[in-house]
Amino acid sequence: MPTALITGASRGVGAQIARALAPTHDLLLGGRGSAELDALAMEFDGAVTLPVDITDYAALETVVETVDALDVLVHSAGVASSLEAVADTPVEEWRHVMDVNVIAAAELTRLLLPALRSRSGHIVFLNSGAGMNVRANWTPYAASKFALRALADGIRNEEPTLRVTSIFPGRIDTDMQRDIVAFEGADYDPSKYLRPETVAAAVANAVNTPADAHPTDIVLRPRASRNR
Repeated sequence: MPTALITGASRGVGAQIARALAPTHDLLLGGRGSAELDALAMEFDGAVTLPVDITDYAALETVVETVDALDVLVHSAGVASSLEAVADTPVEEWRHVMDVNVIAAAELTRLLLPALRSRSGHIVFLNSGAGMNVRANWTPYAASKFALRALADGIRNEEPTLRVTSIFPGRIDTDMQRDIVAFEGADYDPSKYLRPETVAAAVANAVNTPADAHPTDIVLRPRASRNR
């Protein structure tokens, strides 16, 4: 079977992407070393964990140095920002958000380009609606997602043998979303948000698109009313 490497696979959307791709791919599961990552790997025969802090670039290079052929790379790892105005956002916050959301994705892609080229592979960037529109107090996060979009577009133009897809979901029902809503002081209603399984299905659909087509940008928005 083809091989897929998924970052941020320990939980949330990343774990659901792993489950969505498991029937058609051998899995390399990236994430911080944890019981959750190990438990996910045990769900699938032959799944391999790549326990690493994605911003520890020396360790990242070591972990992936044996990957010499790769069909799919899914960038699911990411962090939210502190939801403050630019006037109140310290430089450390900017560095952290850009490091995790953009620089780590760029470096991992660079390290794995030879493996992806060998299989005419597919890179999927899990972006955000914030990569298309900027709201007040979301500027650092949105800036990182706009940059991630530019990274995807640039690689698509530089690597014509690869397929590169950006997925732009709206808010997703995750632990991170619960933290954000709590910070905003609102009541949490999961029916207002996309399910992680829905976003994972969009990733799998993009990956399984027939080879004569190149899915470039996919936008997902929660429906106003639905049965979950």
